[in-house]
Amino acid sequence: MATKIRLQRHGRKDYAFYSIVIADARAPRDGKFTEKIGTYNPNTNPATVDLNFERALYWVETGAQPTDTVRNILSDEGVMLMKHLNGGVRKGAFDAAVAQSKFEAWKKERTQKVEATASKTIAEKKALAEARLAEEKKQNEEIAKKVAEKKAAEAAAKAEAEAALVAEVAEEAVVETAEETAEA
Repeated sequence: MATKIRLQRHGRKDYAFYSIVIADARAPRDGKFTEKIGTYNPNTNPATVDLNFERALYWVETGAQPTDTVRNILSDEGVMLMKHLNGGVRKGAFDAAVAQSKFEAWKKERTQKVEATASKTIAEKKALAEARLAEEKKQNEEIAKKVAEKKAAEAAAKAEAEAALVAEVAEEAVVETAEETAEA
């Protein structure tokens, strides 16, 4: 029986969610499987992987062939490295303690890289948000300036109209006074 480690699709349209399963190569993609060893959610950033490390290592060492995507997932999780290190232990190149220390060093380095990438992404998002906020403030100031200019122009026009009205009323009063004096 050719055993494969592959993804089994779940979820809905345009929102796939996968189970990582051990299955016979002849079984349908979403059909019968031997064992479920984890899940993979590519919809999050970064993609979320929940993997039973020991069972995955067991199946890889037993001879189950992972698909290309699953091989990448297993490599990212360190299963393929641990298989390689266990091969070195079996050949007598080094002992299990050295293999475990190498794996822990790799895991620590990988964690630091992931955290650095995540912090860089967060910093970029924050800088982009600050730039957008600054641009929005600048636009709001320009709009406020235009509104203030428009209100000042309206106030000036209103004051000019009132001044013209007062001048007209004063002129009418002078004309009326002049007519009254002429009649008298």
